[in-house]
Amino acid sequence: MAARILHRLRHALAGEGGREERGHGGSEAEDCPESSELEDDTEGLSTRLSGTLSFTSQEEEEEEEEEEEEDEGAAEELGEPPQPPGQAAGAEDGAWGPAAERPSGSSLLTRQLQELWRRSRGSLAPQRLLFEVTSASVVNERSSKYVLYTIYLIRSGRFDKAPAAIARRYSDFERLNRRLRCRFGCDMAGVAFPRKRLRRNFTAETIAKRSRAFEQFLSHLHSIAEIRRSPEFLEFFFLQDLQAAQRLTCTGMYREALATWANAYRLQDRLGVCSTGRFLLTLAGLAVCHQELEQLGEAHGCCEQALELLEAQGSHPLLGPFLRAHVHLAWKVGKDKRRSEARLQGLREAEPLQPQPTLKECLIKEPLE
Repeated sequence: MAARILHRLRHALAGEGGREERGHGGSEAEDCPESSELEDDTEGLSTRLSGTLSFTSQEEEEEEEEEEEEDEGAAEELGEPPQPPGQAAGAEDGAWGPAAERPSGSSLLTRQLQELWRRSRGSLAPQRLLFEVTSASVVNERSSKYVLYTIYLIRSGRFDKAPAAIARRYSDFERLNRRLRCRFGCDMAGVAFPRKRLRRNFTAETIAKRSRAFEQFLSHLHSIAEIRRSPEFLEFFFLQDLQAAQRLTCTGMYREALATWANAYRLQDRLGVCSTGRFLLTLAGLAVCHQELEQLGEAHGCCEQALELLEAQGSHPLLGPFLRAHVHLAWKVGKDKRRSEARLQGLREAEPLQPQPTLKECLIKEPLE
């Protein structure tokens, strides 16, 4: 009897222990189900890939050490141990077996996407000049109504204290497009231009779409070297300012003319045409207006910049006027004028009978068409 009671007691105790073990095992399985692990891993992979493929304005390549750390961090989040170069982790103790020699599919995908991003980022040429429509206003005149678009020329990666801006209407863009297609038919074949509308030209939606289209149109033109250097393209930006500044200077409105000459200077500087006859005329306009407004230091600086550009040229219609203005201004502000005096004397000896107009007279007589 005692033996049977002892046997039953042992059996009961063993049964309770088995149930407890099964109970503990079940709770652990509920705490970490396989589906939740897969969902968490999938979520983490999606987040990491979205971060990897985020195209930003960063210009420098990442260091190799940082890339390795990102790969190792991605492997750890995926539940994989980091792999040192040349050997799979865990292969020493045989935990991975033959599979330890092969990288996992998700880790390989991450590396491939990173490499694709790196290559595509390196193949994109940086855009040095940006065209941005900052505002658009509807103008009502007696005989017409139109939209005036204000476009800023912005150098990427640089901070410009003063903006270079133009204001143009649809007909100005259309005229530029027509002139360029006549001269550069092949190059212009792939350039898109917003079509003319017969109605709904003044709705917010149409103005917004055209603003974006004009930005893309100018950016596309500027990306083509032959068009970028053409007079048609360049004069679209600064010829109107030069003509307006010349009129204001002729009528004695020097302060207003100075602001217009200065904007024309910035436009030519952004477009990279700082050695042309138009740019020298702009420096002449700035020098004359500064001098008339008793800003002698600024006028002297404009003359010096012009003479540096004319250094390599034996003769130029503006060389003599700039030399005389520079000598006069250098005497006024107490700067050295001996070199300009020597150059001016040599010019007089070479052309003794030539009339010697002033800088202002040259500026007024210069035809701008």
